[in-house]
Amino acid sequence: MALSYKARKRWSLVILLIGMPAYVVAAVTVVNLFDRPAIWLEFLIYVGLGVVWILPFKFIFKGVGQPDPDAPQDREGD
Repeated sequence: MALSYKARKRWSLVILLIGMPAYVVAAVTVVNLFDRPAIWLEFLIYVGLGVVWILPFKFIFKGVGQPDPDAPQDREGD
């Protein structure tokens, strides 16, 4: 079932305002469980985790910045 534009917009806000900070805290906690790796390796781990967290939500964020496709079109010449 496809989500409507408004639903995708709302879910994207929830994911960005609640999900992303929670994921950052979880990623830092997991990395800190081990001895601190070299700075370049730590950077690569965080970049990799930053890309991985968004992949399942790609369909929600796709097209959210565009105008609502279901909204009625305004005619400016009338």
